[in-house]
Amino acid sequence: MKQTPERLALAHAYSTCLGHAEALQEALVDLHQRDLHELEWNKLAKEDRRLLDQFAYRYTRIQDDMGTRLMPAILCALEEDIAAMPVVDRLNRLEQLGWLPSAAEWSELRRIRNAFAHDYPETPAERHAQWRLAIAAAEQVFDHTGWICHPYAHSAAGLNPMRLSPEQIAQLCQNAAENLGQETGSPCGHIL
Repeated sequence: MKQTPERLALAHAYSTCLGHAEALQEALVDLHQRDLHELEWNKLAKEDRRLLDQFAYRYTRIQDDMGTRLMPAILCALEEDIAAMPVVDRLNRLEQLGWLPSAAEWSELRRIRNAFAHDYPETPAERHAQWRLAIAAAEQVFDHTGWICHPYAHSAAGLNPMRLSPEQIAQLCQNAAENLGQETGSPCGHIL
């Protein structure tokens, strides 16, 4: 399989997102074990601040890198012309191609991420509620990560999309392109 610039960009974006996903998963496990309560937000222990910082960093980074690197890399690998394509159209195209379960849901997750990153609640109760919403949204991001990494995950029994190598991702892109070409008559079957 020839290493094209598109395939290399896709492999690099996938690898970056996988690193964020693994660290975010660790933070989520620790957060669920720690289960901070509303009253604890007045005075956080050093370990809790570090855990929340890890979650905040990885939560924002995985969404940023999926949206700005991985999703465009998938479209470029499929020879989609994205230069003048607005983000909403990219999301809709990924949904249409089967690489994203719901463009609207991704947009809502992005809205939650932006509020989390840019809003600064004043009371411990508001901060606690914001964190709970972000944690729930982060867990949903994993559903999207699985779809992005392997759009036909439901039909591939036993395959964990979070553990695929870049070569396997490239093969999945090729398979998806071939399937798309067969279903729609698109010339995408030869891309990767």
